[in-house]
Amino acid sequence: METFYDVQQLLKKFGTIIYTKDRLGDIELMDMEVDELYQFQLISRSDYMQAKLILRKEKRKLSSNSSGKGIIY
Repeated sequence: METFYDVQQLLKKFGTIIYTKDRLGDIELMDMEVDELYQFQLISRSDYMQAKLILRKEKRKLSSNSSGKGIIY
């Protein structure tokens, strides 16, 4: 698992599709779903750690992109 898409596919295997038109909201919901899958021992520790890392990176990338936007005078 290497990309955000891979995390989406992992969740899809368990019948979870998340799309709210709010990318940050999607990331947060996916993060909670990954936590639950691991808690119920449906995914391995390595898949859990990889998914959490990918989601964290995606969240950081999203926040850095949004902080660069604004009005320039």
